[in-house]
Amino acid sequence: PVEGENMSAFGMVRGLKDHSVIIVSLFVLFSLYMGLNRIGLLPGIYSDEFPRAYFELVDKASSGKEKKLDGRYPYEDFKDSYDRFLEHQQQRAAMPDLVTMTGIYITVISGLIAIFGWEMLLLAAGVDAKRFGEVANRYASWIQQYYNALGKADVPVVMVHDDIVWSAGPFISPKWYREYVFSNYRKLFAPLRDAGKKIMFTSDGNYTGFIDDLAACGVHGFVLEPWTDMQRIADGYGKTHVFIGNADTRILLRGRKDEIRAEVERCMAIGKQYPGFFLAVGNHIPANTPVESVLYYN
Repeated sequence: PVEGENMSAFGMVRGLKDHSVIIVSLFVLFSLYMGLNRIGLLPGIYSDEFPRAYFELVDKASSGKEKKLDGRYPYEDFKDSYDRFLEHQQQRAAMPDLVTMTGIYITVISGLIAIFGWEMLLLAAGVDAKRFGEVANRYASWIQQYYNALGKADVPVVMVHDDIVWSAGPFISPKWYREYVFSNYRKLFAPLRDAGKKIMFTSDGNYTGFIDDLAACGVHGFVLEPWTDMQRIADGYGKTHVFIGNADTRILLRGRKDEIRAEVERCMAIGKQYPGFFLAVGNHIPANTPVESVLYYN
């Protein structure tokens, strides 16, 4: 009621002389938006289709609180990433037999390498392994948020990357790994296990001595370079776990067909009897690999 009389919204607008056209237009547009949103043709202002974080970044840019980095605002990078995510989701729907996955690179050791660099990391671990282990614990508590998010992600498989060893094996005492790395793995992986996701683990180098430790942390599969003993994984976990590898890319680089065939036969002799085996070049195929070698390997 207005001044004791019942009046509709349109009636009120008609009574306004100066701005009635603008107000009517806004009212009609808002009503149209609400109707289309209700039937699902348009997303909500803040919704799963357009995350709140995106609009918060836009607000910061428009208010001057956020500056451009390399000529772009953060919301522009966010939007590009989100568009790729939506495209990925559409591809999943179109190919139901395709196994899709996501992952994280800087789990514990790789994260510490990125922060400290090799020289400082080795110096710290050598001078005071216990205090450096406490640093590892603090880092793991920070990276936990990413694993919590991965637990909620709409993907069935998560690739966990962590370069925990060298080609010669561990570069810190195995006892230190078990106290400060694998104990944190169990915490990090908990949201993934609770969500029923499959966990794939990959590391450069030779992690043969830690295969059992990784399995005990809840890993469902191993991705490995030629340094790690694939026969050891096949014998211990071939019937229960996935393993991917471990052809040597250096053989493809040399380009000798007899060596390539022998390497493929070596891998197949180990893995072909197990349901979870995938033949792959475990340390990747670089761009300078002869095309003929790749085709022959394939």
